[in-house]
Amino acid sequence: MVDRRPAIRVAGLEKRFGDVEAVRGVSFDVQAGETFGFLGPNGAGKSTTINMLCTLLRPSAGRASVAGFDVVDQRDDVRREIGLVFQDMTLDTYLSAAQNLRFHGQLYGVPAAELETRMQQVLELVGLWDRRDKDVMVFSGGMKRRLEIARGLLHSPRVLFLDEPTVGLDPQTRASIWEYLEQLRRQEDLTIFLTTHYMDEAEHCDRIAIMDAGQIVALDTPQALKAAIGTDRVRLVTADDTAAAAAISAQFGLAVATTPDGLTLQVADGEQFVPRLLADLGVAVRSVSVTRPTLDDVFMAYTGRTIRDAEGAAGSEIPAMFRGMGGRR
Repeated sequence: MVDRRPAIRVAGLEKRFGDVEAVRGVSFDVQAGETFGFLGPNGAGKSTTINMLCTLLRPSAGRASVAGFDVVDQRDDVRREIGLVFQDMTLDTYLSAAQNLRFHGQLYGVPAAELETRMQQVLELVGLWDRRDKDVMVFSGGMKRRLEIARGLLHSPRVLFLDEPTVGLDPQTRASIWEYLEQLRRQEDLTIFLTTHYMDEAEHCDRIAIMDAGQIVALDTPQALKAAIGTDRVRLVTADDTAAAAAISAQFGLAVATTPDGLTLQVADGEQFVPRLLADLGVAVRSVSVTRPTLDDVFMAYTGRTIRDAEGAAGSEIPAMFRGMGGRR
């Protein structure tokens, strides 16, 4: 019988560095087999939360369990059940791909009789089996990231943590990484927990938690979060914008904003509204477009700023004097 209890449980989790509250009482569950994402700017507390869940930082308060094991009292059990891909590369570039994996397998106690077979499985999953004997220093950024994901899977973890998995990669490589991740989740029966500040990347998640200033400000599916904040935006240019604005107001009871670039109005479902508009307006329409709410709109609705603005204002979530102290107990 498949165990479908939450893969991760978090209740009132906090982390303080002196007077700085990096994580302020977050609570959530992640279901087994789910792809769950933390979306937010640098400095929001995402990486600090992952470090606590992976037993690299001790919480200041609250409790958390991963794969059924407490992150404070059962650290070794947690570590056996998780894979972790750090934001910064941690491969040994002077070794081959296979040598990197063998070293990892020995650290995690993968039986020697199973190691080579498992290495082939994970390298084939990420499309690197034919490059197994090449030194990592000649790999592209995308290949290195795929190798790190393969390494994180080598010991068959139940939960895979990915901290900004595609940071610094070009859009095409980022897309290919996500194709591999979705394939891996299906084939390995994984729970995936990731952090990101890329809006398009968060769309791959079953659910996302928007994090800002150490707190979760919203948590739901991407679709539900976008639907909750409002309406679609319809923009159109007509042969007579003044007459069109009056007609829209009279016929549909909608407020219309007039700009030098045309007309803008908000509607509940833009795709269904536009055919009615074109049929009933009585003014020639030269162009029309529908824009749906984005996750950046969601972030702004909950925080009052865009994620890009937050990126510019945010510093590191860990004060300089405490960096490098994550392993201290």
